[in-house]
Amino acid sequence: MHLPHRHDSALDDELILQDLPSGEQWSGKIAFLDRDGVLNRWSENYINTPDELLLLPDAAKSVGMLKRAGFRICVVTNQSPIGRGIWGHDVLNSIHHKLQELLAGEDPDAIIDLILYSPYSPEDESWARKPNPGMLEVGRQLLDSAHASESHGIQLLLGPKWLDRPDESSSFLVGDQQSDIFAANRYGVRGIRCDTEVGLGGVITQILEIQE
Repeated sequence: MHLPHRHDSALDDELILQDLPSGEQWSGKIAFLDRDGVLNRWSENYINTPDELLLLPDAAKSVGMLKRAGFRICVVTNQSPIGRGIWGHDVLNSIHHKLQELLAGEDPDAIIDLILYSPYSPEDESWARKPNPGMLEVGRQLLDSAHASESHGIQLLLGPKWLDRPDESSSFLVGDQQSDIFAANRYGVRGIRCDTEVGLGGVITQILEIQE
């Protein structure tokens, strides 16, 4: 079963998290976010360089609002150009560095805690590629383990092998494609579909109202 990849790190490298902006203890809430069409503008020809990455309106503000509301942010993105041989992991790393820089530049609290990506093509039928839920499963385990100071070298469980799952009633996934919603449903978390041209900023009020 294919595992997802983690931005700029091995999956089992230690995950060091910044304190939440409020200083409160994390309650376990995760905002799983797709990338293209949610945080940055979508392109039918992929985002191929950092210069092509353009944030959607209010994306940074919305991520900051989620962090201030006590959420950890886990980006989960399909990136098949790697599997298709169009470009490599190094190109994607540079794009994700730019994404983090742009978000934090607009809102200092808009810090992504974890970026996971699936480099596999659809033909690989990978558990780590949405609409399958592998990235969400791994994201939860890595964030939980980081808070328990056990993120280094943990054994990740996927699919039916992961039996002792936490309550996900306070977490959600935002995506702009039906495959995102399928992944959310298969994982067991609330899926919220946004407009590709508007992204996270178009649903942030709805999300925070639900949390109240």
